[in-house]
Amino acid sequence: MAALRGLLFLVFCFFSKTAVADSGTATYYTPPYVPSSCYGYEDDGVMIAAASDAIWDNRGACGRNYKVTCEGATNAGDPHPCRGDQPYVFVKIVDYCPPGCRGTIDLSQEAFASIANPDAGKIKISFQQV
Repeated sequence: MAALRGLLFLVFCFFSKTAVADSGTATYYTPPYVPSSCYGYEDDGVMIAAASDAIWDNRGACGRNYKVTCEGATNAGDPHPCRGDQPYVFVKIVDYCPPGCRGTIDLSQEAFASIANPDAGKIKISFQQV
């Protein structure tokens, strides 16, 4: 009986850590990427993003890493914006996208272009903290 309880505990622990992605939208912004709200003039590369109020968490989002996956179009301008070869990117939150932000996550131009056609401007995404 103790072995069964131990096995059930391990199974619970394994499945309780399974990541679930949230859904939203992504837009992009263009250089210069510094200064940023999180790190001032520190250069964090180009695989970065700005968080909207939906995930900003009063600066708690600074430094969080997300896997962002292109899920589809938000408009008829480009009905198939996602890149087929790799529709996801890993980004670090380094900035804040203020009220009026058009997406849940505002990706750098380079991050957006790696998963979708920039001409789309805005895409449906799934995202999860990693």
